[in-house]
Amino acid sequence: MKATLAFDVYGTLVDPDGMAEHLARDMGVSSVAFAALWREKQLEYSFRRGLMQNYVSFAVCTADAFEFACRRFRVIVNAERREELMRLYQHLPAFDDAARALESLQDSFRLFAFSNGRSDDVAAVLSNARLRNYFEGIVSVDEVRSFKPNPAVYAHARRATGAWSSSLWLVSSNPFDIIGARSAGLDAAWVRRSDAMSYDPWGIEPTVTVRTLSELPGVLPSEPA
Repeated sequence: MKATLAFDVYGTLVDPDGMAEHLARDMGVSSVAFAALWREKQLEYSFRRGLMQNYVSFAVCTADAFEFACRRFRVIVNAERREELMRLYQHLPAFDDAARALESLQDSFRLFAFSNGRSDDVAAVLSNARLRNYFEGIVSVDEVRSFKPNPAVYAHARRATGAWSSSLWLVSSNPFDIIGARSAGLDAAWVRRSDAMSYDPWGIEPTVTVRTLSELPGVLPSEPA
């Protein structure tokens, strides 16, 4: 059986910082900083929800994080514009290397999207980014009502992909995700697109590190079908 690659979506295949362009109308020159804080709090809220075992969907974490950022930046966004921005979150731009890399991998590996987002939201994001057709399926944490890096989420990925006797790799640009996967017994490829990206000094290292998704075919060991 082919090895299975489980791709993180937000931050690995599509760029949440792409919201800065949409936010410029509301925030002006601070839109980049606003988008960065929005993403930071989105992840923080998912971590906290997971620890508290007080689950809400990733979409709710996203909306709550937006409200926090509005309060921090002291801006008021009306309800209609908020709904529009939440819809635009399903139109995040794909990273330039995503489509080419997925195309080069799909013959040698089984490809799945593996995300904190709900399956329908992830499907919309991938479709809008023209990436959906590369994947055999979508694995969502919503099915176990927790978030990365809960070990149960990575165990669910193995069950959902059927990767019992073959290799299962996580591919992610998020260090917390890499550490979570490695702690749960998965191999993991960290996509470090910039020298500004730092890795947590926990002594739990990626199996491999690449600078772009396009490097993956040269470093991942495939298994014959």
